[in-house]
Amino acid sequence: MTKTNTLKYGITSLSIIPIRLSNNHRSEMVSQLLFGETYEIIHKKDNWLNIKCALDNYEGWIDAAQHTSLSEKEFHNINIQTIGIAIDLFYSAASSDRSVALVTGSSLPHFDGINFKIGKEKFIYNGQAVMPDQIRTVNMLEKVALRYLHAPYLWGGRSPLGIDCSGFVQVLYKCLGIALPRDAYQQADIGKTVNFAEEATIGDLAFFHNEEGKIIHVGLILKDKKIIHSSGMVRIDTFDHFGIFTADTNKYSHQLKIIKRVL
Repeated sequence: MTKTNTLKYGITSLSIIPIRLSNNHRSEMVSQLLFGETYEIIHKKDNWLNIKCALDNYEGWIDAAQHTSLSEKEFHNINIQTIGIAIDLFYSAASSDRSVALVTGSSLPHFDGINFKIGKEKFIYNGQAVMPDQIRTVNMLEKVALRYLHAPYLWGGRSPLGIDCSGFVQVLYKCLGIALPRDAYQQADIGKTVNFAEEATIGDLAFFHNEEGKIIHVGLILKDKKIIHSSGMVRIDTFDHFGIFTADTNKYSHQLKIIKRVL
């Protein structure tokens, strides 16, 4: 492995780019980059780039053929507070040369409500999006979350075509302009602890553990003692101080570890 002489930057100009554990297409997918998200290049090996995501500092490998270069100045000008964020499940953006399908959570740099650009490429986007200066509410968070119902679970996924539990809440909070870490155990370190399940409100995050006490799952609290989470698929189940109760099996599927309030 050789380190690049100068630190370089990139941006996702495809709908989704898989991030893999190692530099091989057969390697496990550990996360995904959504359109418009940026990253730093740490190393280059053969036709692979070892990257660090700007949103959450998550590291992994992407195919160099899927890389789009970004200047250092532009990289620092694009952040979660200066971008528009697509909130439609699926909607296409078009430039003069191509059309690209965007999913919820895609970033729209320099967005003015209709237009955005990546480098010199200018796009038109007529779908629903959150503007950088727009006030974002818990009601919007719930509305976007419900759009994912029945989306399939996918380890490392961050899109409606396949999403894991921590990717789900990370993308939802990105729509509020809040950058969460990638993994559930990291997300559990953010926010203020809610001491009792009865005190949880819409938008709180509930974390669940395995027999060893390790945090392995996260979900978003809704009203009426409900929780929306990705387990097999994005679903709504009952939530209390024991954990998640699944009506399908008539038993608890996840044991509650802690509740955190980020908003």
